[in-house]
Amino acid sequence: MSRSTPTNQPGPGDRPGVPAQAASSGQSSPPGAAAPSAHASPSSGRTEPEPVLRLEALTRVHGSGATEVHALRGIDLDVFPGELVAVMGPSGSGKSTLLTIAGGLDLPTSGRVVVEGTDLTAASRKELAALRRRSIGYVFQDYNLIPALTAAENVALPRELDGLAARKARKEALGALEEMGLGHLADRFPDEMSGGQQQRVAIARALVGDRRLVLADEPTGALDSETGEAVLALLRTRCDAGAAGVLVTHEPRFAAWADRVVFLRDGSVVDMTLRSSAESLLTGGAAS
Repeated sequence: MSRSTPTNQPGPGDRPGVPAQAASSGQSSPPGAAAPSAHASPSSGRTEPEPVLRLEALTRVHGSGATEVHALRGIDLDVFPGELVAVMGPSGSGKSTLLTIAGGLDLPTSGRVVVEGTDLTAASRKELAALRRRSIGYVFQDYNLIPALTAAENVALPRELDGLAARKARKEALGALEEMGLGHLADRFPDEMSGGQQQRVAIARALVGDRRLVLADEPTGALDSETGEAVLALLRTRCDAGAAGVLVTHEPRFAAWADRVVFLRDGSVVDMTLRSSAESLLTGGAAS
């Protein structure tokens, strides 16, 4: 899948150039597009939308006593419709823990996680499963594809589980795979694909259907630079269409696609910025 990449690192208030194919389809917003209305000044008179994702005083503690580890310490974060937030920080800073809790795959030790008005900490297991299936797309570091299913079947599965007819689910799955440049691999099994191809199938599965919250844990880790930029363009497009996205990444150039960058260190937010340089915090330029 050939897409052009941004040639200049964006500064505050800029959005990276969208690859030509995405731009020509009318799916992505132009460079310099306005930030979501959620961040408008109160003096503008506009009503702020409710966040798709809200984290309130979130903590996660593993173990107890001498072995106690604080993975997250009092995290507060809102992610609004149309917004892509990148989460960065050193290894062990709590990035993946934050994502698994935001997606309802783990529960916090204390605090609240609210997705589209539903408090995940108070939801039943059945309610959590339904919400993850319908509203949350999750891209895992290790793909989590089902070996006995083809690429198309893996992508279609959550839609079928949600009650969509098999033929319609397959049609949506094929469309999502085409966006990833994998239409020709629709009927291959995971062990017949490379690691990068499996990752793109996992991303297609996360984006298929009308997911309001997309959580991506290092989605470009197994991809070459060009394909990685194309994947970020698709994620950016989905957010521009109204979804909320959270991206965990070590790469400042991929974080540059986001509206905001949140920096974690030792389980705490040490800085939050609008698309400025990520490197200073990652190399110890800020106090923890």
